[in-house]
Amino acid sequence: MTIRLTNNRIDRKFAALAEKEEKALITYVMAGDPDLEVTAALIRTLARSGADLIELGAPFSDPLADGPAIQRAGQRALAAGANLAAILNLVRQVREDTDVPLVIMSYFNPVLQFGLQEFAAGAAEAGVDGVILPDLPLEESGRILQLLEDQAVHLVPLLAPTSTDDKINRVAQGNNGFVYCVSLTGVTGTRENLPAGVELFLQRVRRQIKQPVAVGFGISNPQQARKLTPYADGVIVGSAIVNLIEKYGREISRLEAEISQFVGTLKESLKPEDNGDGSSILANPEAI
Repeated sequence: MTIRLTNNRIDRKFAALAEKEEKALITYVMAGDPDLEVTAALIRTLARSGADLIELGAPFSDPLADGPAIQRAGQRALAAGANLAAILNLVRQVREDTDVPLVIMSYFNPVLQFGLQEFAAGAAEAGVDGVILPDLPLEESGRILQLLEDQAVHLVPLLAPTSTDDKINRVAQGNNGFVYCVSLTGVTGTRENLPAGVELFLQRVRRQIKQPVAVGFGISNPQQARKLTPYADGVIVGSAIVNLIEKYGREISRLEAEISQFVGTLKESLKPEDNGDGSSILANPEAI
């Protein structure tokens, strides 16, 4: 793994974790679910509990990559009035007391409607560190990529098990903060078992990618997260957290307690343990 040290918080975080041989926990919440005030509180709770990076979903009426849990969260956020402008204001607010890397995950249409240049400048000014646009093909990302790069904001690319070696090689040429590996072909959501072949997919990516690699979609418990640590630099957990928000809603104290406990156990699963011979269990796939 090659870390490109810049002023971006994502790069600094992965560099710090690499020094500790520790894997990143990347958590996802839908911004505005159930409202933006609660989201602000949850960002602080996630950061205190062990989240290394936080993705903030931007609600959209046609969320093609999202499963039922995140679709419902998006509907609640839209009903609460969440949009990109409000999410940027939210980031400005939490930047007053947290330095956790923040990534906006949106679809391209809301960004286009906002204005590409205006969005890139606004994201940087607010304190956003990265942007994920799952419906924007790599071949068509040049304009927004350049605008974000000019602002030192990463456009995080996605790879899937169906990605060709040529696409992986093209992603490898970028400076992306990290590469988001989708563990399966399908939509987001919790699953009882990891997808078959995900380890082989991650090994194929790691042979060609030197940037940090994070894997998401379907990871819902510490056991699954730990099983993937030999193959990736971070794991992404979203729907399992969104489910807690849906369950406890505005019971804020209970919600924060449940999320804090869950995120804490996830983070513990990503820390190295001594193998007894000076090596790290996380560095040894045979130890899992």
